[in-house]
Amino acid sequence: MQIVVLALFLGAILTLLSDSLKQALRGALARRPALVFATPGLLTTVFCLAAATAGAASLPLALAMLAYTFAPTLCAWAAGPGPVKGRPGWLDFAAIALLWLPLEFAAGASLVPKAAQGYLHSVAYGVAILLALVLFAGFRALPGMKYNLPRRARDYAIPAAGFLLLAPVLYLLAVPLGFVNQPHLPPHPHPGPMAARYALIFVATALPEEILFRSLVQNLLMLRFGFTNAVLALSAAVFGLAHLNNGSLLNWRYAILAAVAGFGFGKVFEMAGSVLSSAGVHATVNAVKHFFL
Repeated sequence: MQIVVLALFLGAILTLLSDSLKQALRGALARRPALVFATPGLLTTVFCLAAATAGAASLPLALAMLAYTFAPTLCAWAAGPGPVKGRPGWLDFAAIALLWLPLEFAAGASLVPKAAQGYLHSVAYGVAILLALVLFAGFRALPGMKYNLPRRARDYAIPAAGFLLLAPVLYLLAVPLGFVNQPHLPPHPHPGPMAARYALIFVATALPEEILFRSLVQNLLMLRFGFTNAVLALSAAVFGLAHLNNGSLLNWRYAILAAVAGFGFGKVFEMAGSVLSSAGVHATVNAVKHFFL
């Protein structure tokens, strides 16, 4: 049942790659903006059903999830329906912070039994990404998100070139930082399991992080402050800081590498026409680390 719930979230997120579906969503929300408030209730209901199947359902948890989904929706509502013209305002940044920071700091974890925390954190991640897409690709119709399928040959060529340029830089930086082991072959290098693992890295880590940090954070910063390398570096620094608590508190080695990687992922996102391009580089970097270092 848990796999089914996560697959449903993934399916809903990938479905919104369809331009026609996004246009239909934008049209419905433009005609009846108040419909956006149905999303927090629906997502909270799905989360509560998932919690019930994991033996973790409770009223405090349900109310916490309702507050979590309602707060960014209220920010988007206050900013007004799209399409966004000109520079995004502070309410857009507030909505992103309200979606990201509670997950980053595992808010509400004390309300969930330890055995169910990993699963429900994944469900909450799905809730956050799906809500972000409804609010920004739908209700606010934010330009530049690039949440669409690749459309041109360059959307495949740019991430390939980006990986070839970025991978040596990351490796040469990771070695003195003591972040990687000596290169090695995986113990059981069978193509099937490796491909399945790569797909999991792509959908569970790379794509959600690229939606958050490139389609939303980087895009909002650039729409607000300009499309410059300085703003790209700021976005990359935010990405790096988000990795400070990975593995241990104040993991500065990881944060430095993530910031450098984030600059590379961000440049690919800037040059390509789809967020899937930067997600592909992201997933490949993570997979090479997982399999060979």
